[in-house]
Amino acid sequence: MNRQSDLLSELCDFLYPRSPYYGQFKPEYLVFNASLQDFSQRVNYICSLQTSGKLSPEEAYKQIHILWRQLKNAKKELKIP
Repeated sequence: MNRQSDLLSELCDFLYPRSPYYGQFKPEYLVFNASLQDFSQRVNYICSLQTSGKLSPEEAYKQIHILWRQLKNAKKELKIP
């Protein structure tokens, strides 16, 4: 079972890579950085699906637009200038 959890951990690290945060340390900046990395990863997936023909350009645009609005709302809620 330990081997399976190692495999899942490696798979998760591959699918959802995280980069360390080097900016000014404030809790809200750290939370926003995590949101920004999540946004980036999801946009990458959407672009890959659209490029491979599994998603129409219009649907890709709609999904990215929704993600962008969520990111803007997160920034506003965290009161980041």
